[in-house]
Amino acid sequence: MNRPTGTVDERTARKVAEEAREAEWRLPSFGRQLFLGNLRLDLIHPHPRATAEARDKGERFLARLREFCATKVDPVAIEREARIPDKVIRGLKDIGALGMKIPEEYGGLGLSHLYYNRALMLAGSTNAALGALLSAHQSIGVPQPIQLFGTPEQKLAFLPRCVEEISAFLLTEPDVGSDPARLHTTAVPSEDGSEYVLNGVKLWTTNGVIADLLVVMARVPSSEGHRGGISAFVVEARSPGITVENRNAFMGLRGIENGVTRFQDVRVPAANLIGKEGAGLKIALTTLNTGRLALPAFCAAAAKWSTKIAREWSKARVQWGRPIGRHEAISKKLAFIAATAYALEAMVDLSSQLADDERNDIRIEAALAKLYASEMSCRVADELVQIRGGRGYETAESLAARGERGVPAEQVLRDLRINRIFEGSSEIMRLLIAREAVDTHLAVAGAIIDPEASPRRKTRAVAKATGFYATWLPTLVVGPGQSPRAYPEFGPLAGHLRYVERASRRLARSIFYAAGRWQGGLEYKQGFLGRMVDIGAELFAMSVVCVRAHRDAADDPALATAAFELADAFCAQARLRVGVLFDQLWHNTDARDDRLAKRLLDGKYAWAEDGVFDPSIPGPWIADTEPGPAERENVHRTIG
Repeated sequence: MNRPTGTVDERTARKVAEEAREAEWRLPSFGRQLFLGNLRLDLIHPHPRATAEARDKGERFLARLREFCATKVDPVAIEREARIPDKVIRGLKDIGALGMKIPEEYGGLGLSHLYYNRALMLAGSTNAALGALLSAHQSIGVPQPIQLFGTPEQKLAFLPRCVEEISAFLLTEPDVGSDPARLHTTAVPSEDGSEYVLNGVKLWTTNGVIADLLVVMARVPSSEGHRGGISAFVVEARSPGITVENRNAFMGLRGIENGVTRFQDVRVPAANLIGKEGAGLKIALTTLNTGRLALPAFCAAAAKWSTKIAREWSKARVQWGRPIGRHEAISKKLAFIAATAYALEAMVDLSSQLADDERNDIRIEAALAKLYASEMSCRVADELVQIRGGRGYETAESLAARGERGVPAEQVLRDLRINRIFEGSSEIMRLLIAREAVDTHLAVAGAIIDPEASPRRKTRAVAKATGFYATWLPTLVVGPGQSPRAYPEFGPLAGHLRYVERASRRLARSIFYAAGRWQGGLEYKQGFLGRMVDIGAELFAMSVVCVRAHRDAADDPALATAAFELADAFCAQARLRVGVLFDQLWHNTDARDDRLAKRLLDGKYAWAEDGVFDPSIPGPWIADTEPGPAERENVHRTIG
């Protein structure tokens, strides 16, 4: 639909978002069934495996990438200079890293999702900005949407170029984030229909400062012969009228090439439209179904590295006559870090393999992985900093300058923080997942609470809902989780899977009760919805880690005990978190907090802000300030 680019009411914004989501479930989904109270373990167990061809191809590339990172990349220099050197980017091109996901027929490596994400783990653990460069190019940049939605001609034109050239994805605008209905950038068709003229500004364009190709989301006005709506275009970054106005700097990812890009009368051939007019948001969301698995890969890598550093330091550092890791206050942290790292890698690997198999709809699994990994990895990194104490807070360069090992613990914490914002903030992710989780209920009973539904439609919906719930609700009373003999093949982990099964049914009952209690108002109960999703994420993680431990034990019996111990520890910790979340579904301060926040916004508590200085307000000294030696000049280049 085409709307004015000014203020958009909430109902319109929600409608735009709803039209963009994939409405049908053509394939089974483990995550969807989990929220419906049905533990479909058969969808993920036995653990799916890569084909021999995919494994051989992937391992060969990982060996090349590992050698390159070890011998050609100086992560300390990237952090210090806030730039990935040109020679490193050229080296990545030479080993094929820009074409990991591009099919071999177009000159790429044709790696599976599993090995692509393992490669990102390797690159990201070398330097987070390095991983961001590769993932922004391939997970959301030109290669992915062109492979999924491009015409044969577009694939021939752009995919071979993406093996050698860098691409970027441009959606966000200065005042438009997670509400695409307010998108300002326009793409006006020419009179003869041969091209579009783009005008607008895009913010936080990862890779945008150095990209050769751009995927740009812009609004096409509806007119005769044009459906209009938010649409996706491939744009040459060096087209006349494109200006990169600023190279942004952040608390982490210091080497990232992220900027502000302005389009002024930029002409784009009509042949560069991806898909159809108005399909831009659907293209973006579909691309992210698998593309957002890149972020959990970085998170898992950071958690694995944190485990190594925490283990080494906790064994070497002695306090009160014994290694600090032998003290319970630290050992609890070590257990959390190690168990969580094992679970995060299990989540990434299984979700990636499900994407490769293409037998399941993984939109919920990928979103849960992104949400859960980004949240938990930050906790892991924070605990690592705490374990290392002052050395955790000190920079790696400072540590090295005074003769100690330069461990970048504080940098990892800073680098990880963006993952809770990138590609959908945690708050938005919870709402997106919640929408998918209640999709079945909306499909059978949505018209009952729809204010626009006719009386006849509401009557039909009542009959449909009555039939569905008469069959579904009895399944939530008892299940395999009640039997002490269920899931025997999982040995010591069977009890945890029985818990997941019971908790899944309890979660489904809670969702049903909430829908009945709040009906159409449920969409505004974001506290409840967020906890509901967090419970589902924990149950998903528990299921995955049990399946992973079972596979690891089968592959290498020597690792069986260790794998089961890690999985058991993770599940025990997760069960405590789930218990708290269930209690907080109904016992919380949401309503009180909402009232206080409204009063805060009205200025009622502004007096409590007195007594501090706000350094963000410029003073007269600003004009006399000179840039420090570590600051880099902003980029301002005009093409054409």
